[in-house]
Amino acid sequence: MGRIRVLHSLESVSSGGVEQRRLSLARHLDPQIYEQQLICTKAIKSLPTQFEEAGCKITEVGAFRSILDLPRYKSALRVIREFRPHIIHGAVFEGVAMSAIAGTLGRVPVIIGEETSNPINRSWRGNFIYKGITALTHHMVAVSPAVEIYLTEKIGLARDKVSVIPNGVSEKKRPSVESTINLRIKLGLTEKDFVIGTVGRLFDRSKRVSDIIKAMPLIVQNTSNAKLLVVGTGPDEPQLRELAKSLGLTDKILFVGYQSDTRQFYELMDVFVLASAHEAFGLVLVEAMFSRLPVVATRVGGIPKVVVDGETAFLCDPFSPSQIADKVIPFFKSAALRKTFGDAGKERARKYFSENRYVTDVSQLYQKLLNVNKVQD
Repeated sequence: MGRIRVLHSLESVSSGGVEQRRLSLARHLDPQIYEQQLICTKAIKSLPTQFEEAGCKITEVGAFRSILDLPRYKSALRVIREFRPHIIHGAVFEGVAMSAIAGTLGRVPVIIGEETSNPINRSWRGNFIYKGITALTHHMVAVSPAVEIYLTEKIGLARDKVSVIPNGVSEKKRPSVESTINLRIKLGLTEKDFVIGTVGRLFDRSKRVSDIIKAMPLIVQNTSNAKLLVVGTGPDEPQLRELAKSLGLTDKILFVGYQSDTRQFYELMDVFVLASAHEAFGLVLVEAMFSRLPVVATRVGGIPKVVVDGETAFLCDPFSPSQIADKVIPFFKSAALRKTFGDAGKERARKYFSENRYVTDVSQLYQKLLNVNKVQD
C-alpha cells in the first residue's frame, strides 16, 4: 500500500474545536504515511487557508437542507470516487452522516464517525436517525467517557465498536509581558483587578454564561475589584449584556467578542470558569490549564474527567450561580491556592491532553481498523 488516504467530513470549517482537532491531524499525521482531504458543508474565516497550507484540500458540498439531502451526498460521493480514500472520518451530526452514507455508497473500506458533543437533549427522532447512521460505520470515536455511555447505552452500539479518544490541545507560546500589559491597558484592567474569565460561544442554553454573570454580585461582595472577562460571541450576547446592565454590573463585565488568538486573554485571568449545562469535553478547560489557571466548572458530561476536583479545579452543580461564587472566592483569597491548582492543571494538560497524544491515538486507531478490515490499495 502507498500512502493511506484519509477523507475527513465535517458540517463546517470555521473556528471551532472540532475543526481545530482536524487541523492537528492535517498538520501532524506523518505525510510520508498519510494523505488527507476534507469535505464540509461550508468553509469560513481563516482555518481553510491553514488546512491548505498543511496539504489538506477542502471541498465544500453545500449546506444540508435535511439529513436526506441527496445532492450533498452526491457531491461527497464525487470526492470519494476521485480521492479513493481508505478511511473516511466524520465528526458532528452532518459530518458523521456524510461519512456513513457517502462512505457506504462509495465503498470506503473504513468508515469512522466521531461524537464530539454530549447530546443529552437530542430528541428521540434525532437519536433514532443517529442510530441508523452509526450502524453504517465500522467504528465510532467518543471524546469522553460520558459520550461513550451515550453511544453504547442510548444509541446501543457494541462496546468494542466505540473508542474513547479525548481531545488534544496545542500548547501555545506564552505571550510577551509587554503585549499582556498593553492588552490590559487597552481593556481598562489594572494589576489590582481580580479577573474571572470565560471563553466560548455565547449560546446560553448550553454555555450558561448568564450563571457566571449572576454569580458576580456575590463575588463582588468579597472583592470590589472583581471583573468578569467574557471572550466570545454568539446569538445570546445582547441578552447577556442586558442582564449585566440590569444587575448594575456594566463596569464589572467586559465583553471582548470573538478572538482568533485567545491565549493572550487567558494571560489576563486569575481564575477560569466554565458554567456549561452540558459539555462533552470542554476544550477551553485544557487551554486554561495550559495557561496555568485554576478552574471552576460544572460537574457535567466529560468535565469531571478533564479536570480533577480539589486538585486542578473546584466543581459545582450546573444552574447554580451561588455555587460558582462559593468556588471562585477561595481563589481570590489565596494566591498560593491559585498557584497550586494552576501548576497541577498544567501538568495534567501536558500529560493527558496534548496535541501529540491526540494525533498518536488517532493514528493508532486508523492502523488498527485498516488491519482489522484487511485494507489494501
